[in-house]
Amino acid sequence: MTFFTGFAVYFLIWWLTLFAVLPFGVRSQVEEGEVEPGTDPGAPRQSRIGLKLAINTVVSAAVFALIWLAGELFGIGLDSLPSPFEQG
Repeated sequence: MTFFTGFAVYFLIWWLTLFAVLPFGVRSQVEEGEVEPGTDPGAPRQSRIGLKLAINTVVSAAVFALIWLAGELFGIGLDSLPSPFEQG
């Protein structure tokens, strides 16, 4: 895997895992009992985005490491996947 391919794969993994990590630990203003006037009651009280980005980076690095190891140790890669367009 070249550097550019590895970076692209890591970026895709990072972006996809971000949507899985974002809802962790979110408590709405209604759940906290403190609704700010003029805001949506379902808005999060504290987003803690820095912590979530750090967790996301660690999780995506672990997933990327597994994918990289599968490619390096076992030779599993995109070429191993069956293609619906191959003839014969």
